[in-house]
Amino acid sequence: MIGAGTMGTGIALAFADAGLPVALVDASGDALARARARIGAYYETHARGASIEPRGDFDAVASADVVIEAVFERLDLKREIFARLGAACRADTMLASNTSTLDVDAIAAAAPHPDRSLGLHFFSPAQVMRLLEVVRGAKTSQATIEAAIALGKRLGKVPVVVGNCDGFVGNRMLLGYRREAEFAVLAGATPKRVDDALENFGFAMGPFAVADLAGIDIGHNAKLERIARGAAPPFVVSDFSDALVAAGRLGQKTRKGWYRYEPGDRARYEDPEVASIVENERKRLGIALRDVSDEEIVERCVYALVNEGARILEEGIASSAADIDTIWLNGYGFPKARGGPMRYADDVGLPNVLRAIHRFAERDPAFWRPAPLLIRLAESNSRFNLVVGAIAHP
Repeated sequence: MIGAGTMGTGIALAFADAGLPVALVDASGDALARARARIGAYYETHARGASIEPRGDFDAVASADVVIEAVFERLDLKREIFARLGAACRADTMLASNTSTLDVDAIAAAAPHPDRSLGLHFFSPAQVMRLLEVVRGAKTSQATIEAAIALGKRLGKVPVVVGNCDGFVGNRMLLGYRREAEFAVLAGATPKRVDDALENFGFAMGPFAVADLAGIDIGHNAKLERIARGAAPPFVVSDFSDALVAAGRLGQKTRKGWYRYEPGDRARYEDPEVASIVENERKRLGIALRDVSDEEIVERCVYALVNEGARILEEGIASSAADIDTIWLNGYGFPKARGGPMRYADDVGLPNVLRAIHRFAERDPAFWRPAPLLIRLAESNSRFNLVVGAIAHP
């Protein structure tokens, strides 16, 4: 494991859980010290059959069968790491990046043997979350993909093979879901009402509660990185994260984010300061207050997932609607009883979904552009689960 931060340490723990020895490498002594403390605390309550060896040198990679980098989400840094790995590792070592959004091919190109390179996108906390997106690059061999799937299963994960694009499947869909949750707040719903509506629908947690748990700065940094590499979305998004981060509202770790938290208490308390931030953003974007029902909140957030999922399916980034549903059920807390976003849309009826999207497009046409596949399937009264195709290379 290259990188002893939260993700790197969590992935190392996942390997230890599976009885696999792992070297956790980081040049920072402080990062290694924090990792040792976290590993020690974890071992106090979990008996493990394999060891994690934190170390500050790169020597361990020479004999490794698999090397996973989990450094900061910066393309230049990840390419630098892959270049070093290419020089230090065996020619048959699997090289994987834990990037959540970046171009796997651009990372893999920094090292020789790109057929052995791919993305392994773990979800936080990596020792707990079961989803693993196995990201196929343009030159990734089938043997490497099969080995990655076998490794994922050995780790107790649910591996799903996906194509290479910005955000892959899960995070690409998440962008629109969160955007619609924020625009429901701008229209007049409170964050709590949005979270309650989606939790009543069956989500494990609403999007604002999730943001506070993960850390608002994490999503904010991803937004800045996306803008820096020219991958900003082609529709209006809010600047909420800018204002929240500037106010020191990073979520549960600072006891204030979208909600306020008391010491030792994870209960969510509404905060007037957030209402002020929302009002400022509403004025900036010129959005008028209106009545927003719980039904509309759910439809907008879920149909944003469905519409982007249809594009992903048509582009060959996912090989089936079932794979998309598996990702959202195992990585993002979509209600299992509803089968995943694509299965839910099939059950609602794609003509009904398309009608709702056309209705939303009257107010927000730049975002609510119906996916061509959704249009075709709705017009023929077909279903997503009848669409199957191979994962395409970009």
